[in-house]
Amino acid sequence: MAFQGSLRLAALALALSALAGNGLAEETDKPLGVVELFTSQGCNSCPPADAFFAELAAKENIIALAYHVDYWDYLGWQDTLSRKENTERQYDYMRAFGSRSVYTPQAVINGRSHVNGASRKEVDGTLARLQKTGEGMRVGIKVSRTSDRVMIDTGDAGSGPTDAHVVIVYFNAPQTIKIGEGENSGRSMTYWNAVSGIQTAGMWHGKAQRYELPMTEISKKGGCAVLLQSVGKDGTPGPILGAAFIRKP
Repeated sequence: MAFQGSLRLAALALALSALAGNGLAEETDKPLGVVELFTSQGCNSCPPADAFFAELAAKENIIALAYHVDYWDYLGWQDTLSRKENTERQYDYMRAFGSRSVYTPQAVINGRSHVNGASRKEVDGTLARLQKTGEGMRVGIKVSRTSDRVMIDTGDAGSGPTDAHVVIVYFNAPQTIKIGEGENSGRSMTYWNAVSGIQTAGMWHGKAQRYELPMTEISKKGGCAVLLQSVGKDGTPGPILGAAFIRKP
């Protein structure tokens, strides 16, 4: 489904990493890639994409984030997970890609390419292609924690873009929702990693650097991820250079 229009620039998406155990735990993460799915409970094309996305969300080597948009609410069902900021992020990508409209289900891969989010062949193929051409996750991110804080350590750039935003993307725990109206009326769907908020933690300039967050912010969220994402001169989101999950202890 496609929808045309214009919206303000939204906050850009960002980064996270995995933790476990007591005391200080740490892990360096270089996943295969980042899949950002733009979806809606009110879009009759989205259930196959949502089902495939659940498989992606279960993979340890993929950072899978679902952005529920609000522009299909007029069809009779208000998406219970939609956020205006999610729709704005999709429009930002539209401008970055030079597209004339947005659509659902849309999967943005590594901030570099977009495909039909319901097509396993296109999503898997794009992840593999970007990895092969060196457009995958090339900057390592290490996350460590103590009882009161989370430390995010980013690696060196090597070659390529050397400026990026360090962004924390919060998401909900899996939720099963029965849709009562609209094009998917009567369906019960389980939604994974639905984005609930985005926070910019700082700027990265190509060199190893540490960023700190209070553990209290992480603990009260369903989950979160870190995206190290470059930004165009016009503020639009660019390639994602590194990413990781932060898991609760």
